[in-house]
Order: sequence, then structure tokens, then C-alpha cells
Amino acid sequence: MTAYKRGEVVLVGFVFADESGRKLRPAVVISSLAYQRARQEVVVAAITSNVRRRLFGDHLIGGWQGAGLLFPSVVTGIMRTMKRTMIARTLGSLTKSDFEAVERELRRSLGL
Repeated sequence: MTAYKRGEVVLVGFVFADESGRKLRPAVVISSLAYQRARQEVVVAAITSNVRRRLFGDHLIGGWQGAGLLFPSVVTGIMRTMKRTMIARTLGSLTKSDFEAVERELRRSLGL
């Protein structure tokens, strides 16, 4: 069983909203190891390279290159639970300050 650490940037197969196909996209792991062990799933937040459109709950990644991303990117407030088998590979990790900012935005988005 592969477990993923919070803050790891992974490449996942996101299914299109109309279920017509899927595309590999980067995402950041936001679920704990305990959650992953108990449920056999991983919760991720989507990452986009569209840095011009930032919405409520989004965070512009400062250390995008160190996270294994090819372009400046934003962690979005779009969260998804998926089977670990949908994760193709790990690209890198967010810096501590970037992940702390993501956590703040998640708390704001969820009203926690």
C-alpha cells in the first residue's frame, strides 16, 4: 500500500464532469495518513496552471518548480476523494509555507 504525505504533489487521472474521459492533472494531497489507511482513498486539491483566474480558496504556489510543476500554478479549492490507484506518480512536494497557506485557504473555504 502506497501512502501519500500531506503536501505531496501527485499526478492523478481526473475524470471529466460529463464522464466522457479523463486527463492526467497535478493535485496536492490534503488527507492524513490515518485517513488513507482507514478508507483506502486519498483526498486531493486540484492544481491548475491558469494563474490569471484565482477564486476564493485558491493559493498561488510560490515554490512551483520545487513541487515538480512545469509552470507557475495555483492550488484550487476544488477537492476530490479518489482511490490510490488513480494516482500515477509523485511529482514533488509543496514548501512548508505554501502548504500552510493551502491549509488556511481550505479552512476558509470549509468555514473551519
